[in-house]
Amino acid sequence: MRLGFFLPQIGPLAGPDSITRVAKRAEEIGFDSLWVTERSLFPLAPQTPYPMGDMPDLYKTALDPLDALAFVAGQTSRIALGTSVLILPWYSPVLLARRLTTLDVLSNGRLRVGFGIGWSKDEYDAAGTTWENRGKRMEEALEALKVIWTTDPVEFTGRFYSIPRSIISLKPVQKPHPPIYMAAYVPAALARVGRHADAWHPAGVPLSALLEMFARIKTTAQEAGRDPAALELTVRAFVFPSDQPLGDDRSDFSGTPDQIAADIVTAREIGVSELMFDVMFAPDVRSVDDILARMDLLSRLAKESLAGAPA
Repeated sequence: MRLGFFLPQIGPLAGPDSITRVAKRAEEIGFDSLWVTERSLFPLAPQTPYPMGDMPDLYKTALDPLDALAFVAGQTSRIALGTSVLILPWYSPVLLARRLTTLDVLSNGRLRVGFGIGWSKDEYDAAGTTWENRGKRMEEALEALKVIWTTDPVEFTGRFYSIPRSIISLKPVQKPHPPIYMAAYVPAALARVGRHADAWHPAGVPLSALLEMFARIKTTAQEAGRDPAALELTVRAFVFPSDQPLGDDRSDFSGTPDQIAADIVTAREIGVSELMFDVMFAPDVRSVDDILARMDLLSRLAKESLAGAPA
């Protein structure tokens, strides 16, 4: 099971020094990937509710995810660089393909592309993208991206996007394209993962519920003529350590080090291919040193708890 870590790209700690320190330390101690998220604004009177309760204050400050990864790419050499997740319907496929391909080329093939559909109508309005038909728009954008990445000359005609027959010779280092991770939770979106993605990338879903949902994705993949066994399960884990043991109603990856270690083992046992730790939302994370301490703890817990466990 690969292990990832989220960069301090959002919130008051976001900045060049914090991102550099976290990225270099993660690569040094053996993490497999680094991750960023996407937030364009913090609506004060949201038209659609934040799906996890109150919207975290961290989202009031957010560095651009792709610019943050480009900054990190030049300071690392091995570790993979991923988005968790870009809201795909906000973007022009041609312009986004150019940015993503540039990242993959400049990082020598280390890009992992996570896409989602988002939840905020306010952010759609600000991006100049219609809220209606966002699922269909996302599916068509995925198709256009794959055409751009895998053909030349490129030509695409759809309902929302079109590309005149053109040369776009800049192609990703990774073939046929960087791995596509997709966040999805409702049936239509889960089916979209099965048709288009290389990995399902849930966040905030209990470990106990993952296998049933993943099975539905694999069924859709098989119906679409794809190999369901090739799909990976990758999980964004929000980590909330505690000095005291938490009860049975605790969320996954919260509690004492022993409880968190047990969740890491459970993730491995149910077939999670990549587990990405996000410590930024814990209220006691107030400095870069706090982040680095959590990183070292999670690295140690993972190594100790997975030693000798089945691959």
